[in-house]
Amino acid sequence: MPTPTDRPRLAVKLLDERMRDYLPHYASSGSAGMDLRALLDAPLTLEPGDCELIHTGLAIHIADPKLAGLVLPRSGLGHKHGIVLGNLVGLIDSDYQGELMISVWNRGSKSFTLEPFERLAQYLVVPVVQAELELVDDFDASARGPGGFGSSGRH
Repeated sequence: MPTPTDRPRLAVKLLDERMRDYLPHYASSGSAGMDLRALLDAPLTLEPGDCELIHTGLAIHIADPKLAGLVLPRSGLGHKHGIVLGNLVGLIDSDYQGELMISVWNRGSKSFTLEPFERLAQYLVVPVVQAELELVDDFDASARGPGGFGSSGRH
């Protein structure tokens, strides 16, 4: 198991002092993501179909081009209330230095009230491999063959 010194160090800028007590952290030693919280002045009710951009009051600079951040929905909010991310997954590039924002969408059938500082999404750091493209006239044959989208079957 990696020790805290083995972990990449990310620079975090506090953009709103109210978030000092709500910094992202891992809830357990097995947690893959850190919770991101909603920076709201008052409760926000999302009606079915509503999509809002929510501030986090934080900027996280990854700096290492071999890493990226992903903003992912929280499963319980999605399953129980239909609250997911408006862009489904947020990709945070290593050179991004602006505020983390969360696009939240109520895809459910009932209104949902988001409370100030409520856990809204997860921030996951992942490795990145930047590829180079090579223009070719054709591909080497594979076991799959020339079948198109969905050609590998359902089961």
